[in-house]
Amino acid sequence: MADDELEAIRRQRMSELQAKHGNGSNDQQGQQEAKQRDTEMRNSILAQVLDQAARGRLSNLAMVKPDKAQAVENYLIQMARYGKLAGKITESGLIEILEKVSQQTDKTTKVTFNRRRVMDSDDEEED
Repeated sequence: MADDELEAIRRQRMSELQAKHGNGSNDQQGQQEAKQRDTEMRNSILAQVLDQAARGRLSNLAMVKPDKAQAVENYLIQMARYGKLAGKITESGLIEILEKVSQQTDKTTKVTFNRRRVMDSDDEEED
């Protein structure tokens, strides 16, 4: 084969690989778009299942404890998908859910001290 033919085959193969895997900027842009679509979908579901006061409380929680707010959002979205929510959740209902999630995710730490007595020269027993 001539060098020109080899080069044409290489270029074609390279363009196929780039189209298949996407080049760096397109892949990054695609990830950002997917993340944005996911965020919009989450907000849409939460707007359907929470009333205004509950949404406000959840957004306040997200500012202070984003991990806990994320867990509550995931719980609410899962409940909505399985049809286990009967109408909009009020602020008092959200507080109950927050308490349940707090009990499940409570991290208890236990500190123990091991005290050892070190013998000094003054502590030695005299015979």
